[in-house]
Amino acid sequence: MLNIFAPTKEDVMCTVRVVNTFESLGAHVDLDDGVTVEPGDEVLVHGKPIVVPYGETATERRKATITRATWLERKWVKLTGDLEFMELLEFSFSGEEL
Repeated sequence: MLNIFAPTKEDVMCTVRVVNTFESLGAHVDLDDGVTVEPGDEVLVHGKPIVVPYGETATERRKATITRATWLERKWVKLTGDLEFMELLEFSFSGEEL
């Protein structure tokens, strides 16, 4: 039966990599066992915030909970996703006034 109304949750282990260098500032999560995230799904990584001093990189193992989107949520995200992307294109980062 399709998951139409009730979202499901799934716990998985993951690897979190946080980079804080001159070249890069970011975080990346790799889910174990080939678990994939589909449109509308949400991922919550558990644990305390990872604080990385400037110039360093940290890698930690954490538990993550994936909340799977319902069938209706997934269709809504696919339908409206292009519209939200188009909103980003309306912004200008140039120094000139319009």
